Amino acid sequence: MTGHSREKLHGDLPSASSKAASADRKELAAIAFERTRMPMVVTDARKSDQPIVLANKAFLALTSYEAHEVLGRNCRFLQGPATSPIAVAEIRAAIAGEREVSVEILNYKKSGEQFWNRLHLSPIHGDDGRILYFFGSQIDMTEYRRIEALEASEHRLLMEVDHRSKNVLAIVDSIVRLSNADDPALYAAAIQHRVQALARAHALLAERRWTSISVEDLVRQQVTPFAANRAFFSGPDIRMPAPVVQPLALVLHELAVNAAHHGALAAAQGRLSISWKPAPSGLGFNIRWREVGAPTPPSLTKRGFGTVIVGAMVEKQLKGRLEKTWLDEGLLIDIEVPSAGSSSV
Repeated sequence: MTGHSREKLHGDLPSASSKAASADRKELAAIAFERTRMPMVVTDARKSDQPIVLANKAFLALTSYEAHEVLGRNCRFLQGPATSPIAVAEIRAAIAGEREVSVEILNYKKSGEQFWNRLHLSPIHGDDGRILYFFGSQIDMTEYRRIEALEASEHRLLMEVDHRSKNVLAIVDSIVRLSNADDPALYAAAIQHRVQALARAHALLAERRWTSISVEDLVRQQVTPFAANRAFFSGPDIRMPAPVVQPLALVLHELAVNAAHHGALAAAQGRLSISWKPAPSGLGFNIRWREVGAPTPPSLTKRGFGTVIVGAMVEKQLKGRLEKTWLDEGLLIDIEVPSAGSSSV
C-alpha cells in the first residue's frame, strides 16, 4: 500500500487481544495472512480491472501459479470453459454493489485441472467510505464435492438394491407360500429348483450390468436345460427392462418343467416351439408357447403350483395377460408382457 492509502485506511480492531498483541496487531495480521492455510487475495477496487495486489502462499499453492503470474491480474484467469456464467454474474454484481458475496464456482489451476472454489468476497472501505480493496478467501471444495457425489450415488444404488431385493423376496415368498408337497423332501426340492431359476436370471442380469436383457437370451437360458434338441426358438431382437426378467424367468421355468414332466417333452415325439414378437400397441411384447404332441389333459385337473405361480407372475407381477388353449395337436399358451416394470405379488 502507499502512504496515501494508509492514511485513509485503518484496519478493524481484533475481537479479542492483549495489550502486547494490540501493539503488534498490524504485523501479526500480515503474518496470519501469509501463514494461514486458507488461500487469500486482495484486489485493488480503485482500478478498473480489480487487479490482485496481495496473494498468500496458500493461494499460490492452490492455483499452482507463481507470484509474478498472479499480481496485477484480475481473478478471472481462474475461470475456464465449464465455469458457470451465473456464478460469474453474481460475483460481478456484488463487486458493482460493493457488498459481500459467497459463491461456489468452478475454477481452473494453471495446469488446467478443475477445482471447486467456495469464494467469499468482502469490500474494504476507507475512512471516508470509499471502496479501496476487495478481500477474497477461497476454500477448495473439490474433495467435498466428490464425496457428496459418491454419497448421492451410493444412496441411489442402495435404493435400487432395496427395490430389487423386495421384488425378488416377493417372488420367493410366493414360491414358498404356494408350493405344495406332502413329502418334505419333494417340497424342499421344488423350492430349491425355482430359486435356482431365479438365481440364473439374476446372474444374467449381473452379467449385463442390470441393463435390458433380450427375450431370446432369457428364453434359451430357462428352457434349454429341459428341452435338449426338441425346442425351437424364433423372434426378433426384443429387449426387456430388468424388473421384467426375474418374474418372466420363473414363468418360463415353470412352463418348461411342466412340459418336461407332463407335456410335449414327456412324449417321445413331442416338441416345443417358442416365439416372440412386439405387442401390436408397440408397448411390451408377446410370447407364444406351443407344445406339439402333448398328452390331452384330463377333464378335471387340479390347479397345481405351476399354474398358480405362472398366473401370479404374469397377471400380478408383470401386469400382463395369459391365455391357455388346448388344440388337437397340443397346448398353446399366449403371454402378453407390457413394457412397464413390476409390482409386488
